Amino acid sequence: MSYTKVTETPSHYNDLEKMDTTTILQAMNDEDKKVANAVEAVIPQVSKLVDSLSERFEKGGRLFYIGAGTSGRLGILDASEIPPTFGMPHERVVGIIAGGDTAIRKAVENAEDDTNQAWLDLKKHDINSNDVLVGIAASGTTPYVIGGLKVAMEHNILTGCITNNPGSPLTEVCDIPIAVNVGPEFLTGSTRMKSGTSQKLVLNMISTALMIKIGRVKGNKMVNMQLTNDKLVDRGTRYIMEGLGVDYSQAESLLKTHGSVKSALEAGAK
Repeated sequence: MSYTKVTETPSHYNDLEKMDTTTILQAMNDEDKKVANAVEAVIPQVSKLVDSLSERFEKGGRLFYIGAGTSGRLGILDASEIPPTFGMPHERVVGIIAGGDTAIRKAVENAEDDTNQAWLDLKKHDINSNDVLVGIAASGTTPYVIGGLKVAMEHNILTGCITNNPGSPLTEVCDIPIAVNVGPEFLTGSTRMKSGTSQKLVLNMISTALMIKIGRVKGNKMVNMQLTNDKLVDRGTRYIMEGLGVDYSQAESLLKTHGSVKSALEAGAK
């Protein structure tokens, strides 16, 4: 299937090295303004993925992200924020990057070109048909990601993808493709820019909407967040003050007694 590789099309800007700093930054900002509209266009696909994911998640399923380079790092970032923000076990949302943990900070040569390694990496987590796999690749051609999705589909695992090239090979090997067309990058081919920003927005939408749907949020509050520092204890205390109409010291005492905002609110409401 032929398609236009949007992520490799020339920038709308040229002679970047001749621009002054303010012109560079203004041009980048003008391009960034296009990202939210591009994400808005794929909300129906994101919604379908979230609904399918939440059904499986409530039955004990897990969410896996796979990617290489920037895309892989963004998946790991999203997964790593779920336990502290929503109090979920680390193994419920898992980010995997081509080349392993070393690749989080340093590029691992040729790691993304191995079509078999993603499935080997996923098997270490005993991935199964209760789980959901989302492949992330701006280009839509990354062999590591395509290979992982193909095998996952063969094992009846629900699959989705986040890419920035509509019609790319990645969209053909998953159940729910999400293709965010942000247009050419300010710096031609530098998908760490608009493409990466769009991926972060979509990942935020997927994981946050999922956590809301499975009951990890009350009202508009992170009532299951891990209380790992003074700032979060203070935030939790104020949530309880607002929820129960008690003063700070009472709220703080409830929080320390019950260990979470949710438990404190439930206890205080009795």
